[in-house]
Amino acid sequence: MLRGHGHAASDIIHITDYVVERGSDKHIAYAASKAALDNMTRSFARKLAPEVKVNAIAPSLIMFNEGDDEAYRQQALDKSLMKIAPGEKEISDLIDYLFTSRYVTGRSFAVDGGRPLR
Repeated sequence: MLRGHGHAASDIIHITDYVVERGSDKHIAYAASKAALDNMTRSFARKLAPEVKVNAIAPSLIMFNEGDDEAYRQQALDKSLMKIAPGEKEISDLIDYLFTSRYVTGRSFAVDGGRPLR
């Protein structure tokens, strides 16, 4: 995602994944590609500042699919400390913050409800 602000810095926001922190034994190529994107976020931030701010968002479960049954939903919720599916507004609020900030760059923001701490 790239957004310009006229005279202010432009923004690049990458969407990575919480799996960047923990790896995956089932989805190795996917986890590696998200880890590469996480590193690219920092590399681009160094290269493009101060004209462009570059950040990443690393979500875990944000919302369920329509067909997800109650057993699956409960199992997924139990994987985080917060035990909720926060919905897309959690991500859009963070994007708004990143667009508004004039200073934050080169960071990856975990939106995971404390999942790695379980």
